[in-house]
Amino acid sequence: MDWGTELWDQFEVLERHTQWGLDLLDRYVKFVKERTEVEQAYAKQLRSLVKKYLPKRPAKDDPESKFSQQQSFVQILQEVNDFAGQRELVAENLSVRVCLELTKYSQEMKQERKMHFQEGRRAQQQLENGFKQLENSKRKFERDCREAEKAAQTAERLDQDINATKADVEKAKQQAHLRSHMAEESKNEYAAQLQRFNRDQAHFYFSQMPQIFDKLQDMDERRATRLGAGYGLLSEAELEVVPIIAKCLEGMKVAANAVDPKNDSHVLIELHKSGFARPGDVEFEDFSQPMNRAPSDSSLGTPSDGRPELRGPGRSRTKRWPFGKKNKVGAGTLGMVGEKDSEVGTVGPLLSHEISKSVKPRLASFRSLRGSRGTVVTEDFSHLPPEQQRKRLQQQLEERSRELQKEVDQREALKKMKDVYEKTPQMGDPASLEPQIAETLSNIERLKLEVQKYEAWLAEAESRVLSNRGDSLSRHARPPDPPASAPPDSSSNSASQDTKESSEEPPSEESQDTPIYTEFDEDFEEEPTSPIGHCVAIYHFEGSSEGTISMAEGEDLSLMEEDKGDGWTRVRRKEGGEGYVPTSYLRVTLN
Repeated sequence: MDWGTELWDQFEVLERHTQWGLDLLDRYVKFVKERTEVEQAYAKQLRSLVKKYLPKRPAKDDPESKFSQQQSFVQILQEVNDFAGQRELVAENLSVRVCLELTKYSQEMKQERKMHFQEGRRAQQQLENGFKQLENSKRKFERDCREAEKAAQTAERLDQDINATKADVEKAKQQAHLRSHMAEESKNEYAAQLQRFNRDQAHFYFSQMPQIFDKLQDMDERRATRLGAGYGLLSEAELEVVPIIAKCLEGMKVAANAVDPKNDSHVLIELHKSGFARPGDVEFEDFSQPMNRAPSDSSLGTPSDGRPELRGPGRSRTKRWPFGKKNKVGAGTLGMVGEKDSEVGTVGPLLSHEISKSVKPRLASFRSLRGSRGTVVTEDFSHLPPEQQRKRLQQQLEERSRELQKEVDQREALKKMKDVYEKTPQMGDPASLEPQIAETLSNIERLKLEVQKYEAWLAEAESRVLSNRGDSLSRHARPPDPPASAPPDSSSNSASQDTKESSEEPPSEESQDTPIYTEFDEDFEEEPTSPIGHCVAIYHFEGSSEGTISMAEGEDLSLMEEDKGDGWTRVRRKEGGEGYVPTSYLRVTLN
């Protein structure tokens, strides 16, 4: 079935239908264009989101990049970024293969439709003109017939009239004959015009217009086929990226499964293991002796009640600061100190219990306010903990070794090139390589010295780590002292207690009085007698542990010693008494 046969009289209907088809094509192109804008905006937002959460520092400078959790998160961000790229690819394919091509095709269809309908209208106009000519010839034939009949009647009437002259009769007969001849010519013209119109009309309805309608039908079917293909491109653009999107999603799943808590724990240990030996046991100090004693160096300062601390005779003056440099007060260190204090019956509650009980919202410490001016970076990394020092030295040694091997290889290559130049002078001047060979030799000697230097430092650091580890293990293997009750007040009981303590003391007691952190002895010089600043208490602090003092919120204190990196600052109260308080509880002003 075709339009030319079935819709031969529906010219206006076909005109409206073909226009509707082109409008539908344009609507689909507009829809796809807006769809591409949505995809582009979606991809842009995804890329902005990924950029927002990607690490700012390079992976080699970011210690967090060593954890599998961070690596998996970065991988997921990269997969999302790839996913955004696929959305951009979908938008690009739709824009090129649908919007541009269908827009161009729509313009071509509009021109073709316009041409076909112009041809049809010309055919209609020609048929109408033929019909008008037919009507004109018909009316002329009709008029001539009436005039001829009238002329014949007039001639017959004059011929019967006895009063009419012969000349009038002849004239009337001639006029009737002329009119009859003209009517006959009009008749022939009308017949010819009718025959021509019928031929044109048959050609119009059975040949010309059916061809035009068939062309319009073919055009409309081609437009519908192309539009259907455009519908398919909408899904094909998605299907093309589905495998890659599936790989992105699979990559996200792989990244999720790659999280290794055990390995992250090991990485954290390797990054932050200090290598320090664990603090030894805190000695029991018998304050029940009635004799005057010098202030104990092992105590942190004057007790909260203002009484000077006493030490028994025969004790060595050692510096046993349980909080190492760069080791903030934490649960591990304080727990060990508190455990020993509870065993030997130290007066006052545990320091760790006091800190955990009176902790306030964390403030910037005094050391953080001062910045890093208190830390002096040394070439042998002695400012770092032993384990970190060993790792940094190992890295430097590996880098120097690689540089040394590179220089050696370069020197060998230059020597071979020099030999080639000597054998074939046309290839180059051997003397031109002498400066480069001399420079590589100088670099090799320099790097060898640096390698030896770092090897020596590394050996020393490794021995220190092993020594600290051995001391820690030996102390850990030794069973703790049995708990003792508070010493009685009587001098006889005190003497017997001292005798019992001395008899139960192991022979290596004197050796245990050596400093725990010998590398930090420079931090424990003679205490200044004059304040170096003043500070104001931000929070209330009980200060019931040994070596600490209490302070009230808003109390003005004298700063006697700065924070050494352990989170404690030594201060003096106006009414007397010195001791340590948490640095984060103070607002410090230096003189």
